Amino acid sequence: MTTETVLYLLAGAAAGGFVNGLAGFGTALFALGWWLQVLAPIEAVALSLALSIAAGVPGLWMVRRDIEPWTIARFLLPALLGIPIGLWLLKRVDAGPLTVLVAALLLTYGVYFARRKELPVLSGDRPVSDGAVGLAGGVLGGLAGLSGALPTMWVALRPWTKQGRRALLQAYNLAVLSVAAILLWWAGGYGGRVPMALLLTLPVTLIAARAGMAVFQRLDDQQFRRLLVLLMLASGCVLLIRRALWM
Repeated sequence: MTTETVLYLLAGAAAGGFVNGLAGFGTALFALGWWLQVLAPIEAVALSLALSIAAGVPGLWMVRRDIEPWTIARFLLPALLGIPIGLWLLKRVDAGPLTVLVAALLLTYGVYFARRKELPVLSGDRPVSDGAVGLAGGVLGGLAGLSGALPTMWVALRPWTKQGRRALLQAYNLAVLSVAAILLWWAGGYGGRVPMALLLTLPVTLIAARAGMAVFQRLDDQQFRRLLVLLMLASGCVLLIRRALWM
């Protein structure tokens, strides 16, 4: 690998790891822009899946006492059903326009709620809505790799603590990404330069994730909700920029 390739890999690992440690998701969104400069798309995706899981495990351990199995299950079980639907659609539709649509939705959501002094709260038990959001996230995950977008938008408006939100997002993303990583491994996606890239980037990702977790622990509930909204705004911008660069 060239020096330029190594620098791009390390920059993506630091950015993706920090955001994952901070919010419980976001490795791919904030790292792929770097990695796609120097890796083939399948190599970059394989790397992002592996590092998302590596950064997510300590994050989930941090909030393990706030895990509510039933709440997570009503998001996750529909999502696991949605992934094969998304993969089926991937062979039949162009995921590009959908990515732009999701990016526009993220931007609209982010701009609207970022400008409000107080975020609304959707209170009460909403198992049907939770399941629908989980299912849609699974479909988007299989179709365009965007499984976390809708759940994050939804969770930011629910009346939960920051630890509860983090536990749900982290468990949800870990499970969905693990399924995707297994499928990609089965298809031979972890050959070529991926093992060497993993050796280079894994330590950086773990250190950056630890730094992000330290910042997370300093946030109160309202600050974390606001952070999720701002990350949705940033994610929309990143998706549109990435789409424009690789059309």
